Amino acid sequence: MIDNLNIFKLMIANMKRMIFPIMGVLLIAVYGCGGKTTARNSDSPEVYTAKDVEMSDDYKGAIHLTKEDFIHKVMDYEQNPTGWVFKGDKPCLVDFYADWCAPCRISSPILEELANEYYGQIYVYKVDTEKEGELAAIFGIESIPAFLFCPSDGKPVMTAGIARTPEETKQMFREQIENYLLKNKS
Repeated sequence: MIDNLNIFKLMIANMKRMIFPIMGVLLIAVYGCGGKTTARNSDSPEVYTAKDVEMSDDYKGAIHLTKEDFIHKVMDYEQNPTGWVFKGDKPCLVDFYADWCAPCRISSPILEELANEYYGQIYVYKVDTEKEGELAAIFGIESIPAFLFCPSDGKPVMTAGIARTPEETKQMFREQIENYLLKNKS
């Protein structure tokens, strides 16, 4: 009976040691993803759609795309289901994101800044995977943020995730834009 009591005490002690790390991981997961919510922060940048931008000659930020906008401005996957046919007049970076995603919220202002910096050379598009699930499915998006780099000629490249810091993330995007999207430009 003493052996069973000691075994029981050891089991309880081990469970106590494991409960805190498990709870910590769960808390990080819940708060790291920001909890799924549809409410936008009041300090979030205003959302500009492709239709808004067409009516404004001076807009220099990221442009939010619907499925129809994507088909018109990037690639018509319904008419060309087996091959990539780029429809844009400039290379583009497409950000697949969701409002509840913490890394997406980190990359968003960086992409806005880069859209301004590279104005006239590339487009920066944003696709909300919560609203445009078909687009996310077509490109096999399983984790976000995901980024589709579409050069004017050649095949697109998909990347996912961000770097450790906002500064490293900005540098990562800048290198990908320069080396992949603007490789043929001087």
